[in-house]
Amino acid sequence: MRTAFHLALARAAWAGLSLGLAAGALSADALARRLAHRDELLRMLPKSAAWEAWLERTGELPPDFDALPGEAGLPDPLRFADGRPVKNGTAWRQRREELLALFQEYVIGRVPPAPGNVVVTGERRREEDRVTVAELTLAFGPDHRAQLGIEIIAPAGRGPFPVFITQENHRRWALVAVSRGYLACVYNGADSRDDTGPWAEIWPEYDWSKLTRRAWAASRCVDYLLTRPDVNPRQIALTGHSRNGKTSLIAAALDERISAVISSSSGAGGACPWRLFSEPQFGEGIELITRIMPDWFHPRLRFFVGRENKLPIDQHALIACVAPRPVLLSTALNDDVESVWAIEQARRAALPAFALLGAADHLNLRYRSGEHATRAGDIEAYVDWLDWKFGRSKRPVADAPIYPTYEHWQRASRERLRPREFPRRETGNVLSLAGTVPGADPSAWEARRDDIRRRLEWLLGDAPPAARDPGGRYGAESRANAVMLQRSDPPARLVKESLNFGNYLPGDLYYPTNVAGTERRLPAFVWLHPISVSNGYVAGYFRGEAPHLALTRSGYAVFAFDQIGNGNRIEEARDFYRRYPRWSLLGKTVADTLAAVEALRAHPRVDPAQIYLLGYGTGAMAALVAGALEERVAGVLAINGLTPLRLDTADRGTGGVARWAQGLPLLPRLGAFVGEEARIPCDWDEVMALIAPRPLLVVTPRIDYHSTFADLRLAVDGARAVYQWLGAPEALVFQRTEDYNHFAPELIWCLCGVETIR
Repeated sequence: MRTAFHLALARAAWAGLSLGLAAGALSADALARRLAHRDELLRMLPKSAAWEAWLERTGELPPDFDALPGEAGLPDPLRFADGRPVKNGTAWRQRREELLALFQEYVIGRVPPAPGNVVVTGERRREEDRVTVAELTLAFGPDHRAQLGIEIIAPAGRGPFPVFITQENHRRWALVAVSRGYLACVYNGADSRDDTGPWAEIWPEYDWSKLTRRAWAASRCVDYLLTRPDVNPRQIALTGHSRNGKTSLIAAALDERISAVISSSSGAGGACPWRLFSEPQFGEGIELITRIMPDWFHPRLRFFVGRENKLPIDQHALIACVAPRPVLLSTALNDDVESVWAIEQARRAALPAFALLGAADHLNLRYRSGEHATRAGDIEAYVDWLDWKFGRSKRPVADAPIYPTYEHWQRASRERLRPREFPRRETGNVLSLAGTVPGADPSAWEARRDDIRRRLEWLLGDAPPAARDPGGRYGAESRANAVMLQRSDPPARLVKESLNFGNYLPGDLYYPTNVAGTERRLPAFVWLHPISVSNGYVAGYFRGEAPHLALTRSGYAVFAFDQIGNGNRIEEARDFYRRYPRWSLLGKTVADTLAAVEALRAHPRVDPAQIYLLGYGTGAMAALVAGALEERVAGVLAINGLTPLRLDTADRGTGGVARWAQGLPLLPRLGAFVGEEARIPCDWDEVMALIAPRPLLVVTPRIDYHSTFADLRLAVDGARAVYQWLGAPEALVFQRTEDYNHFAPELIWCLCGVETIR
C-alpha cells in the first residue's frame, strides 16, 4: 500500500518542486511562498554569515513547504519515493540509488565519480617492531592535481590481511588494530590534517561538503589498497569517531567496496536522525550544526530547521544504504552529541533493509559508559566486533537496545485491549462530557472530576504503592556524575543544593545566594525537561542560559531532576516494564514529579503555596498530568509539542498517538487505540480542566509538526469553558509564538514573572 507521504512526495516531484528547480519556472504563487519561507527563516533563525552569503550567491530558495509532504516519523527506506514497496534485492538496489541521490541533493552534496587514475607519487618507508610503516602520497583526478597523504602500517608477513582504515587523528586506534593482525591505513581526512580542501576547486561542478570530501577520500584509499597483494579485498573496514563517524557512514553508504563500518559517536548527521535529535530533544540538530559548522553539510539542509519532517530522507536511510554489509553504531550513554534513544530508533528503522538482504545480524549496537571520549578498551572491542564479522572469531560482540518497545510492554503486561469496548468521546466539549451544562451549580463539576481523574489514571497505568518522603541529603548525585552531566557548579550568585527524594532519586534545588542564611521562602518551579537523553535536565545544546538557571537568576527556586530514561537514569528504562508491567513511563515521571513537590513543600527555602510545574515537550505532558492530579500544585506552564490525543490521527502528520506507545512507550495503552483515537478515555482538554481554577499557561509555536494548532486550540477552548464556569477565565492563558518548536531563550523572560500567569 502506498502511504500518503510517499504519494504526496511523488506528486511534489512531478510538479517540479525539487530544490534545484529554477525560480523562473515556478508559478507566481509558488515563488511567493518560497520567498516568504526564506524571509521567515532569516527572521527566525540566528544569523549565519556563511549560509546567508550562500543564499545571496546562489539565489536559491527554500522548497514550497506548503506543497511538500511531511512525515514526523522516520520514512520507510523500503518504499520508493512514489510509494511502491521494495520487495527484493533487485528493487533494493534501485531504491538505494534513489536514497543516495536524495542524500546528495539535501544533505551531503553531489560527489564526483571515482577518478580511476590513483597513483603513488611519493613514498617513505621504515621498519619498526615487526611492522613496516610507509608514508605515501596518492595523486588522482584531472592532471593528477588532487593529492592525499596516507600511512600504511603493515604487520610482518605476506597476508592477505584484513584492513583497518581510519582518519589521521585516530592513528593510535590503528595501532591497536595492527597489534591484532590488521593492516592499517591512516589518511589525511580529519581536522588534524586534511588534504581534501583543495578538491572543491579541482571539481568545481560538484557541491560536495567537507565531510563528503573526506568520505570520498576514504574511497581513494580503497582504490590504492586493492592494488596491494597483502590486502584481503573482502575485509576492508572503515572507522571513525564523532565528525569522522559521520564521514565513515557517508563513505560506506557511497562505496560498496567497504566491507564493514564502525560509526563511533557520530551523532546528528551520523547515526542520529534529524527528526529525533534536534532542538526539541535538546540535541545538536540542523540549526546549530549548519550555523556553527556550515561546511560540514550542504547549506540546503538549513532550510529544514523546524521542518525536519519535510526532509524526504533521514539518517537511518543512510545506514540502510550500507546493507547488507556490517555496521556497528557505537555510542556513549551520556554523550551530549547524540542520543541512545534516537540511535536505537534509527537502527530499528534501518533494520528491515538488512533483513530483506538476509543480514539482520549485521546492524549492531555498542554502548560505552560516560561521555564522548573513547578509551583503549573501546577500540579493542571495536576490533573484537570486526573479528566476529570477518570470521576471525565466533564470539558475538553487540549490545541489546536499552529502551523498551511496545512489544516489550505487551509481553510483560499481557494486556490485550479491545478499543471498541470504550465509548467514543469528543475533545473540546469537557462540560457536556462531564454531564454538566453551563450555568449549572459549580458543585456539579466537582462531582464529575473524579470520573475524569479515574480515566486519566487508567491511561497512566496501575501505579504501585507509594509512601511520601520529605527528601534528604543522603543519596544525592556524586560530583563526578554532576561534572559529566555539566551541572557540577552553578554560576555566580546561584546556589545548588543536591537532594535525594521520592524513591531514592537525585535532584538539584537552585536558588539565589541572597536567600541563603535568611528565612525567606521563594516561589518555586519544578523544571520538567523534554526527551533529553544524554544530559537529562541540562540541555546538551541550547542557545542562551539553560532554563533552570535563567529562572533561578530571576529570583525563583528551581528544582530539577532527570526523568526516567534520561541523564543519569538511562539504563533504568531498560527493565521498567518487566518490573512494572501495568504501569507506564509517563506514570513514573508523574509520580517522581509529585515526589519532588512533596520534597519542596518541606524545604525551608520554598514557599509551599507557590510551587509551579514548568514542562517542555514530553515534560509539558508530565507537568499537565501531575498538576491535574495534585491540587497543591499552584499552577502549570506547558510549553510546545502538545496536541489532543483523540485528534492525533495518522493523517495529522504528527506521528499520531503511536509515537507515545510505539516510538517511545510513554503511554503504552495508547497503542491499542491507533485507528480508534476517538475512543481514548482521557484527553488533554480534560486534563487541563482538572487544573482549573489554578493558573495554566499553554504555549505553542506557529511552526511545530509535533502538534496541530487548530486541534490544540479546540482542546484549550474546551478547558477554558470550565475555567469560565468556575469564575477564573483569566487563569488560563494560551499563547502562540512566531517561532518554530524550540525552547527559545527569549521564552524564559516571558515565563519569569509568576504574576503573568496568575
